[in-house]
Amino acid sequence: MIEVTIYKNKHGNIQGYKVSGHAGYDSHGKDIVCAGVSVLAQTALISLVEVCNVDEEDLDYFIDDDKGILEVKVPKDLPLSVVEKADTVFKTFEVGIKAVVESYSAHVSLRYKEV
Repeated sequence: MIEVTIYKNKHGNIQGYKVSGHAGYDSHGKDIVCAGVSVLAQTALISLVEVCNVDEEDLDYFIDDDKGILEVKVPKDLPLSVVEKADTVFKTFEVGIKAVVESYSAHVSLRYKEV
């Protein structure tokens, strides 16, 4: 099962996310659930850099392809204009993940953690 954790601060703003595990929906290379979640997670990470202009060096992220882990956290001291853009990226990621969970709840779970 893929476990998605969305990190929120005490004000409810998303600060990052972690995706871990494998869906087990189909065999490696044919698993559409894993592919869908991976696309959402990777696009969010790339968008933080390319759309929100967060320096890649400032992002706290970790990738382990073998274990199926992608964890991303943004710095807490981002300028307000960047925070607003990042919030849009994170909320879009959240909407996408919720849609996947709705269709494939036996293969993907979503939880929230306060940071």
